[in-house]
Amino acid sequence: MKIVLNVIVTNDNLRCPVSEIASLIEEGPNGMKFAGTLCDMLFRVYAENKMVEEAIGVFDYVGRNGIEIGERSCIVLLLALRKCGRVDSCWRFFDRMVKNGVRITVLTYNTILKAYIGRKDFEGVSEVLRLMEKDGVGYNVVTSTLLIDLFGSSERIEIAQKVFEEMPERGIEPDLYVYTSIINCYCKAGNMERALFQLSECNQRGFAPNEHTYGVLINGACKAGQMEMADILVNEMQSKGIDVNQVVFHTLMDGYCKKGMMDEALKLRDVMEKKGFQFDVFTYSTIASGLCKLNRNEEAKALLFTVEERGVTPNAVCFTILIDIFCKEGNLDEAKRVFNDMKRKGERPNTVTYNALIDGYSKNGYMNKARKLKKEMEDKGLRPNTRTLNTLIHGECVDGKVDEALKLFREMPQRNLTRNVVTYTTMISGLSKNGRTHEALKLYDEMEKAGLTPDKRLYRLYRSLVDLVGVAEREELS
Repeated sequence: MKIVLNVIVTNDNLRCPVSEIASLIEEGPNGMKFAGTLCDMLFRVYAENKMVEEAIGVFDYVGRNGIEIGERSCIVLLLALRKCGRVDSCWRFFDRMVKNGVRITVLTYNTILKAYIGRKDFEGVSEVLRLMEKDGVGYNVVTSTLLIDLFGSSERIEIAQKVFEEMPERGIEPDLYVYTSIINCYCKAGNMERALFQLSECNQRGFAPNEHTYGVLINGACKAGQMEMADILVNEMQSKGIDVNQVVFHTLMDGYCKKGMMDEALKLRDVMEKKGFQFDVFTYSTIASGLCKLNRNEEAKALLFTVEERGVTPNAVCFTILIDIFCKEGNLDEAKRVFNDMKRKGERPNTVTYNALIDGYSKNGYMNKARKLKKEMEDKGLRPNTRTLNTLIHGECVDGKVDEALKLFREMPQRNLTRNVVTYTTMISGLSKNGRTHEALKLYDEMEKAGLTPDKRLYRLYRSLVDLVGVAEREELS
């Protein structure tokens, strides 16, 4: 019957009001009973097809006619509303459920809760929990897991931990999913010791960690730079008969590359190849980025040049790495060629891409081109960041246009950009080379008041400027 109803509701020529459909069987033996089953199924079909208004029409019809639609069918519509991003409509339909006498359990509350969690609406989450308490509806294991995931992903680890620790008081037995969630929280916080403790407790309770559990642990170890721990976890995972999937391989690859362990990363690439894993664009960009950090630029270029030959479409990261390499080599024509090729192939340059090219032009004395690129990125809706402005300030200072550099320097707070030690060092150095010693010293004072600590280079410059103006004059400036 469901297949027939699906055909009817999705065909403009066959679709008709629910009252007409129901009237066909209401008059026969057990008519109302069958009408209830029909309406429940029709309601589900409309909901599954995201025909929300039609589904609500069926719901109102059954309410007026004393026919019951079960909670699970109502949840189908709540899920449809959630997928459509109509979270507020979930509450309005919830009110209809209450008025129609639907028996509401924790399943409904969890569905609405997940909708608010999906958009990190803490106020909405609090309202759902308040209503659950008011109506005497207790948490179940899914509620706890949802809350642990929410607070863990929002760096509210203490609240996540409290939810976990309160589970026994609420009569809820943690399962593997709960343990994986709390382990993930600690991994994201960089607390690998606590994460491993929870893994041990999970094992003691008889829950066998799965590939997802090990995945979050390995990711945590890699993010913390603890590659030896990551290797141990991989070996333990394999000893339990759990295959290493592509996600774990990518995680390890990223960890090795960020630690500068490129030989291990390249060995891992060979292992992936032997196991039949297809290299994707993430693999190539990760390895290339790692090689660049060790100044192995020729290897990085050679690798990226083979990406398209192997049937992989390069992404913005691949193009940006190549542009950065060419800029560092001073080969600006080739950098611009890659930049244009990137746009021609439909990859949108991002702020990092523009920064690489602006840096190349600035350091090679082409400030007009650097300024044009800044304007171009702004015209395309990209916001220059602190690195963009630092690069341009440095270029203007080197070009002898200190007033232009100061203009950019003063723009930064208006753009909500933070001036860092690099910003101040560049500007103070530019002013001092231009003979504007007093302005340089004032900026140094401003930097200290901002709570920034100068590096050795800037401190040496500061001492030389103090010596230049003389102690007496310096005291007068203070």
